[in-house]
Amino acid sequence: MTSVRANDHAESPRGEGAEDAGCVATPAKTFGDIVLARYSRREAMAGLTAVAALSLLTPLRSGVARAAGAAGGSTLAFPEVPHGESETHVVADGYEAQTLIRWGDPISAGAPDFDPLNQTAERQSQQWGYNNDYVGYLPLPRGSDNPGRALLCVNFEYTDTHLMFPGLKDGEVDTVTKEQVDVELAAHGHGVVEIRRDDTANRWSVVLDSPYNRRITALATPCRVSGPAAGHPRLQTSADPTGRWVVGTLNNCAGGKTPWHTVLIAEENFDLYFAGDAAKTAEADNHKRIGIKSTSKYAWSRFYDRFNVDKEPNEPNRFGWMVELDPYDPKAVPVKRTALGRFKHEGATTVVNRDGRIVAYSGDDERFQYIYKFVSHGRFDADNRDANRDLLDDGVLFVARFEADGRLTWLPLVWGTGPLTPANGFASQADVLIEARRAGELLGATPMDRPEDVETNPVTGIVYVALTNNTSRKADGVNAGSPRGPNPHGHIVEMIPPGGRGADRDHAALDYRWEIFLLAGDPKNPEHGARYHPGVSENGWFSSPDNVAFDRQGRLWIATDGFPRYGVADGAYVTDTEGAGRALTRQFYRTPKGAELCGPELNGDDTAYFAAVQHPGDSKGSTFDAPSTRWPDFVQGMPPRPAVQVIVKRGGGTVGA
Repeated sequence: MTSVRANDHAESPRGEGAEDAGCVATPAKTFGDIVLARYSRREAMAGLTAVAALSLLTPLRSGVARAAGAAGGSTLAFPEVPHGESETHVVADGYEAQTLIRWGDPISAGAPDFDPLNQTAERQSQQWGYNNDYVGYLPLPRGSDNPGRALLCVNFEYTDTHLMFPGLKDGEVDTVTKEQVDVELAAHGHGVVEIRRDDTANRWSVVLDSPYNRRITALATPCRVSGPAAGHPRLQTSADPTGRWVVGTLNNCAGGKTPWHTVLIAEENFDLYFAGDAAKTAEADNHKRIGIKSTSKYAWSRFYDRFNVDKEPNEPNRFGWMVELDPYDPKAVPVKRTALGRFKHEGATTVVNRDGRIVAYSGDDERFQYIYKFVSHGRFDADNRDANRDLLDDGVLFVARFEADGRLTWLPLVWGTGPLTPANGFASQADVLIEARRAGELLGATPMDRPEDVETNPVTGIVYVALTNNTSRKADGVNAGSPRGPNPHGHIVEMIPPGGRGADRDHAALDYRWEIFLLAGDPKNPEHGARYHPGVSENGWFSSPDNVAFDRQGRLWIATDGFPRYGVADGAYVTDTEGAGRALTRQFYRTPKGAELCGPELNGDDTAYFAAVQHPGDSKGSTFDAPSTRWPDFVQGMPPRPAVQVIVKRGGGTVGA
């Protein structure tokens, strides 16, 4: 999950996108151009301004009864959480939020307890990482639908040194020590823990003596490279002349799960960790497009040559991939699947197509970037898990172009076709995948407003894209995914594959339809141009949709990242996607001060909702010694700790219903 602090504030410690460093101008029509062209006749007939015309974009898709919109009738039964900001979290009445695991908690029976004044890389490697993001629930035993025993698979996206170590201020890089850098490296990556529910008390806990518990770190975990780019000279370094092995994985944002029960780990804003004069290298244009600058807001390049592009110009090419991990095998080596392309992956979510092929959707989370899908050549075999292990190595990567008439076209990123030739600097399919952004631009993909999570509704088969925001879009340059300029609030788009409902849809098709599901912002403020169900309350509207998930009923759970700019904490919102409650969003959970909400995830029977609370206390001016909150411990001297919470209904039952 990409924080708004990283994309819309130049002072962000994460910095990515703050100055559009990775954004390259493109002649393609933006999504806003397309939206306005599509609805221009309606606007002209009504005599409206462009912003007012956007309010006419109904969230009721063609073929769905539009008359139901004014009737209300949400299937959600919980009382709404009010907008606001406080030092602790708030959950809907009738529900309980249990803190399951926090930064620094031991992940095994013999691991050291958390001591914030004596952290070392060795200790951190045996503890829960920092800034938990993606949450994956994989039941035990494997392949079951067990709602009360599972492996919890969680990404650790990035670190905040000023909240992790005493005596540091936000942005102070020169005073960070090598020992602290090593702790940061060990706090990145991924964690797997077994969790169980006590059905009598309806309480969840981590099983510390589980053989499945493990940490994947950026400090020491070897990762194998597979697919078309494996072994390519542009991935070779002095430490790895084979170009097939990488130490660790970086900036692990959202993710996904496969039908063969593995987890997909995204590498998003990896550019932040590198420094050096990229302009002097053969990768100069490539590094510029991905956002690498001469200085970094991390101190890593001072102590490790691999993060200095002067010394290792190919090292950045070894990041920006999707990483597959088998959490049921504690000794499994993580694998970087290069066939899915290299960019700032928010995640990758999979669906078994009606013909058995695997389709993986992914967003490139930066302003003016694209939406992708990968379609495997091979077919999923439900009876032979081993036969599926390399399905993500062989297939075609596509990029999306939105048309003004409501069509969506998928353009193949295949070497030797169209502009993807040696004449344009692509000598192989590996080059196309390493520079997927440039390939997408040359094909005429539609620049979007920070495409983040892309998820398929299990009931309807329709694909939803969260477009978080884009304050860099000008009023005269509105774009697709955000038909407003600037677009500080974001919106959600539906991509509609052809075919029947659910599993009958053809996700491998080249032509879809698209609709706008909702436009975020305050519907009472005409300048926002927001659009929801007309019954949305003053606590139900939101800003900056980020990660999303579906429950078994096909309801959409939305985690936000950006509301604190308006004095409102981020949180979880839920809505029906069909019927009378379509786009009638309601707030279910609110984070503590300074935090954003990540995840979301539900267990097998929707009786538990897992919420990853990231960077609590990271308000302006906050430090380890004086944070804006000490959530979740509220103990003097204890810093705020990112944590995963599990939310259950008091007395049991389906969450949200």
